[in-house]
Amino acid sequence: MDEKLKIKISIADRIYPLTVDLSQEEGLRSASKKIDIMIKQFEENYAVRDKQDVLAMCALQFASQTEQKQIDNQINGEETMERIKKINALLDQYLDK
Repeated sequence: MDEKLKIKISIADRIYPLTVDLSQEEGLRSASKKIDIMIKQFEENYAVRDKQDVLAMCALQFASQTEQKQIDNQINGEETMERIKKINALLDQYLDK
């Protein structure tokens, strides 16, 4: 059983106390740092009215990155399968001789 850990994560100048598995701590801390970096970038580059707008844009960006990775993996998986089929066909031809 994984050990539980109580941590505090800061996002957009707010503290969120969490109880997480020890194995999740590093990922959560890294994610919160990336969110804060992205918030600063949005605030510096765009006219932002409030934190909710910035957080919505961060959420959209992270979600779109995840979706794009899934699309890229699907495309790469299909290409890989096509290559494997071609190699199998060549091997079949070679073995039939």
